[in-house]
Amino acid sequence: MNYRNTLKISMNALRRNKFRAFLTMLGIIIGVASVIAMLAIGQGSKKSIQDQMADMGTNLIFAMPGSEQRGGVQMGNSDAQTIKLSDVEAVERECTAISAVSPQVSSRGQVVYGNKNWPSTVYGVNEKYLDIRKYTLAAGRIFSEAEVRSYAKVCIVGQTVVDNLFGTDIDPIGKSVRFNNIPFKIIGVLAEKGENGMGQDQDDLMLSPYTTVQKRILSITHIQGIFASAVSEDMNDVAIEQLTQTLRKAHKIKENDTDDFRVMSQSELVSTFTSISDVLTALLGAIAGISLLVGGIGIMNIMYVSVTERTKEIGLRLSVGGRGVDIMMQFLVEAILLSVSGGVVGIMLGILATWAVSSVMNWPVVIMSSAVFFSFLVCSAIGIFFGWYPARKAAALNPIDALRYE
Repeated sequence: MNYRNTLKISMNALRRNKFRAFLTMLGIIIGVASVIAMLAIGQGSKKSIQDQMADMGTNLIFAMPGSEQRGGVQMGNSDAQTIKLSDVEAVERECTAISAVSPQVSSRGQVVYGNKNWPSTVYGVNEKYLDIRKYTLAAGRIFSEAEVRSYAKVCIVGQTVVDNLFGTDIDPIGKSVRFNNIPFKIIGVLAEKGENGMGQDQDDLMLSPYTTVQKRILSITHIQGIFASAVSEDMNDVAIEQLTQTLRKAHKIKENDTDDFRVMSQSELVSTFTSISDVLTALLGAIAGISLLVGGIGIMNIMYVSVTERTKEIGLRLSVGGRGVDIMMQFLVEAILLSVSGGVVGIMLGILATWAVSSVMNWPVVIMSSAVFFSFLVCSAIGIFFGWYPARKAAALNPIDALRYE
C-alpha cells in the first residue's frame, strides 16, 4: 500500500469538490469553535467567581443565629437572639486557630447629606472587621476601641455612598451625615472593591462601632452575627470546629441537641459556586459538542454520496487489481482530512471568538489547552468513526456490479 499515493488521490478528490468539502467541514468547524469558546467562557466565569470570593477573604468564617423556640413557637432566623457579645469574647479567648473576631449588627436605611440621600446599610463592627473582610482605607482612619466603648457616632463609608452623596468635588472626611435621623461623623473612606461574585456592591455600605448601631439604631443587646478570620486558609476546618465547640459550650447545648447557630466559611461558598460553575461549563460543552456530532454525521453523509458518485471508478480500480483495503483507505483518508482540516480551522476560529468575547463584551475567559487538545482528538476520532462505514462499503463493492452502475 502506497500511503503517499493514497493521500494524493484523496486530496485530489476533495479539490474536485471544494465547495462541498467546505460545507462538510463547516459542521466540524462550528462544533470545535463552539466547544473551545463555551468552555473558555465557563472556565473564565469560574475563575472570576473564585477571585472575587477570595477578595472577600478565603479564610473568612461567620456564625449566624439559628432558629429558636420561644414559648413553644419556632422563631425565624431573623428574630433569633441566640448570639451574645459574651460569645465573641469566648471565641477570642478560646479559639487558637482564629486570628481576629468581630461582632456584627446591621440596619438598612437612608443616608442623608444636605439635600441628597442614598439607601444603604450600616454595619456595626469592631476595629478588626477591615482585616477580616479584606477592606482597606483609601482615606481617614478606623474607629478606636475607646470610640466603640463610648458608642461614638462615627462611621466609615464605602465609595458608592461617597459618589452618591458627595460626588468628586467634596472631601467626605469630617463631614456629618444622618442615618435614620441619627448624625454620624465620617472619619474614613474605604478603598473601592466593586461587586462580589453574587453581584452585590461591596462599596455600598457604612461601618460604625457595633455598640453605636446596637444602642442608638437597633436598641438591642444581642448581636446578629460573628465574623472571624482563621490563622490561615489551611486552618479553616480547625477554626470552624473550634468556633462551633466554643459556641455550643457557651450556649450550654447538650451533646445530642441541635445547635442554635449556623457556622459557615468563605471556602464553603467558593466550593459551592465552583461546583455550580463546573456543572454549567460541562453543560455548555455538551451543547457545543452536539455540533461536533452533527458535523460527523455530515461527513458520513458526504462520504456516502462520494462512494455513490465514484462507483464506476471503484469498480475499475478493483478490476485492474486494486485491493479492497486500498479503496477503503482512500475514502477513510478523505474523511480524516475533512475532519482534521475542519478541526484546525475550528480551533483557530474558537480562539478568535474567545478573544472577541473578552475584548468586546469584557467577559472573563480562560482558554483551556485541554479543551483544544480534546477538540482536535475528537475531530480525528470523528473522521475515523464516521468515515469508516462508507469506506468499508466502497471496499466491499463487487467490481462487475460497480462497472455496470449507472
